[in-house]
Amino acid sequence: MKLHELKGSGKDRNRVGRGMASGNGKTSGRGHKGQKARSGGNNRPGFEGGQMPLFQRLPKRGFTNINRKEYTIVNLETLNRFEDGTEVTPELLLESGAISKVKAGVKVLGNGNLEKKLTVKAQKFSASAKEAIEAAGGQTEVI
Repeated sequence: MKLHELKGSGKDRNRVGRGMASGNGKTSGRGHKGQKARSGGNNRPGFEGGQMPLFQRLPKRGFTNINRKEYTIVNLETLNRFEDGTEVTPELLLESGAISKVKAGVKVLGNGNLEKKLTVKAQKFSASAKEAIEAAGGQTEVI
């Protein structure tokens, strides 16, 4: 027995417009006339039949900064997984699985307690994180 001999090993695709016997001949399953029967005939998303669409009726506020930098966040409690005296860099965090990707850089935040003496290298530090790392006997270095 071969793969192509298996019963029900694949369903043929529906070929529309191939005669009345196919069940999808003549109008090819599109019904009679109208916008949706024509080629390219469909409305864009959000179209409400000519009524002013919801996204246009709602007031607009603020703006999106196209130059915004988003940092990957690492909390102090995450840094406890490293041994004493380790130099923690974004590359090491990525390797160890503490972060999944480095966006515009890494920012260390002061959530949790740090019990290890570490040298932490990152793009940004919060004031509380910097204070806690130095209180634990470690160093911070802005890359």
